[in-house]
Amino acid sequence: MTEVYVDADACPVKAEVERVATRNQVRVHMVSNGGIRPSANPLIQSVFVSEGPDVADMWIADRAGAGDVVITNDIPLAARCVEAGALVLRPDGDPLTAANIGNVLATRDLMADLRSADPFRQGGGRAFSKADRSRFLDALERAIRKAKG
Repeated sequence: MTEVYVDADACPVKAEVERVATRNQVRVHMVSNGGIRPSANPLIQSVFVSEGPDVADMWIADRAGAGDVVITNDIPLAARCVEAGALVLRPDGDPLTAANIGNVLATRDLMADLRSADPFRQGGGRAFSKADRSRFLDALERAIRKAKG
């Protein structure tokens, strides 16, 4: 049975995940270190893990597999979930797949090296837009249908 796992601490599309999951009658696990309000929706399970580096990521990676959908911006977590057979989406709707995860990991590592080499470097990311939210809704709908199919 298809389930959705959300790396929820900094996820900007929690409400959208709940809306699409409810329409498709799919169980969702909102995994965080705390600080998010639990949903009254019976399909939405709030999972609060202990504080610490990557605890939420480990919880998701230990459970997500083939037929599941994972929502995360965490590239190492995405790589583990892709390897386990899950469909992975970033909150802007971009899919992370076996075909692109290697390049995405390499780019992440390169950018981390560049940031550490220049301690005065600021920002670099773009703001989350309405177009990103719309693209995510469409991508999640397609991913859930594919995972259930």
